[in-house]
Amino acid sequence: MSAHGEPEGGVPRAGVGNAEHPTHDFGPRPLTSHLDDEAQTDSQPYPETPQYVDKTPSGSQPAAGMSGPHQTPQGSGSQQPPQGPQQGSGPHQVPQGSGPYQVPQGSGPYQVPQGSGPHYVDPTPSGSQPVPQQYVDPASSGPYPQPAPYQQQYPPQPQHPQPHQPQQAPPGGQQAHGHELSSAKLIKQAKRPPQSGWRKAVFVASGHLINVGESSADLHRRELITRVNQPLRGCYKIAMLSLKGGVGKTTTTTTLGSTFASLRGDRVIAVDANPDRGTLSQKIPLETTATVRHLLRDADRIKRYSDIRAYTSQGPSRLEVLASEQDPAVSEAFSEDDYRRTVTLLEHFYNIVLTDCGTGLMHSAMKGVLDIADALVVVSSGSVDGARSASATLDWLDVHGYRDLVSRSVAVINSVRPRAGSVDLDKLAQHFGARCRAVCRIPFDPHLEEGAEIELDRLSADTRLSLLELAATVADGFPSEFYHMR
Repeated sequence: MSAHGEPEGGVPRAGVGNAEHPTHDFGPRPLTSHLDDEAQTDSQPYPETPQYVDKTPSGSQPAAGMSGPHQTPQGSGSQQPPQGPQQGSGPHQVPQGSGPYQVPQGSGPYQVPQGSGPHYVDPTPSGSQPVPQQYVDPASSGPYPQPAPYQQQYPPQPQHPQPHQPQQAPPGGQQAHGHELSSAKLIKQAKRPPQSGWRKAVFVASGHLINVGESSADLHRRELITRVNQPLRGCYKIAMLSLKGGVGKTTTTTTLGSTFASLRGDRVIAVDANPDRGTLSQKIPLETTATVRHLLRDADRIKRYSDIRAYTSQGPSRLEVLASEQDPAVSEAFSEDDYRRTVTLLEHFYNIVLTDCGTGLMHSAMKGVLDIADALVVVSSGSVDGARSASATLDWLDVHGYRDLVSRSVAVINSVRPRAGSVDLDKLAQHFGARCRAVCRIPFDPHLEEGAEIELDRLSADTRLSLLELAATVADGFPSEFYHMR
């Protein structure tokens, strides 16, 4: 205070003056009239922040041309009461700029000219973070204007790039990719050389330079070999049967078994189950004098394949033969129990077991053979009496409960003579085809007529092809992987 009772700064105190200029107690009088045309603000100052003070006093904190705790051009004081109607209100409303941060023609971190509230935005953007425009009723006032119904808006969010998501492979994609990398697609397949005929002659004469490919006969032979080599799980038992002797049943057993053994990688054995003196062991080179009787006697000592190999003989085709008893002094016949024990032992070491049965159907061993057989091969000659005997065999099997075995059987018409004579083999094949699963023919072969040891290499091409067709037909009856062996 001065000595005359006036406050520092030259502003008269209320109720104190001279006679010439009387004063009234109405508070401080504004020195300028720009507040009559501009809107007022209700922003609060920050006491710790330095204030900009103009020489011309205005209010309790005079500021010429500025307002707020921070310098704002053409602003007003922080505690100026409103005069007249306002265009908006709020804690930060300052006409043409106000607030803690100096923003020309704006206010605060969010521009709010001609309005109030934290979310009102003027069409002219200002500040570092623009705010979506909100609807404000002109008649409303207060620090929080109400937004328009159902139009709630939020500040814009920064857009972040989404990380690249690897595309998932479709189900089974690995299998499809594996198929694309198969050797059949990546490796150029060489043309197979011909195996017979003039094609083979040209291929050999040209020094393997001219390869015209396989003939239809070669393709057919390769297809038969594929059928013979189809997978087989477990032990497959084949019974070779005929009521009449002299039709080539033992010979067919040896040639069929030799064909399987020469083409397949598994073990094949033929068992002589003839209760009388059998001749199966005479069809291959004899390596041992042991018979099925010796095998049954030493069955408890057989643990490995090498143990059982001492009782069998093996031919050039890898076919093994277990011979029957050859001693005429032995009076005991080969029984059903003997056969079952023999097959039970063999099926642990062999995949295919062929049984050369005797000519009789009533002996004890025959019942065991038929009960455990998976397939049946009925052998007939090309003569009338041979065909009748084979047909009678099928009749007997139907009557005695083996109808299902007959439906799975294969009939073989074996030509034991060079010429068929007047017998119509086509009608004979048609007769057996109506009762059996398939019918195969084996032509006459001089090597087979000898009755000695059989070698496949010495057979004619037609005979080898016929035996290959017979083996493929029998192999078609092999059980699948879902079939449970007996």
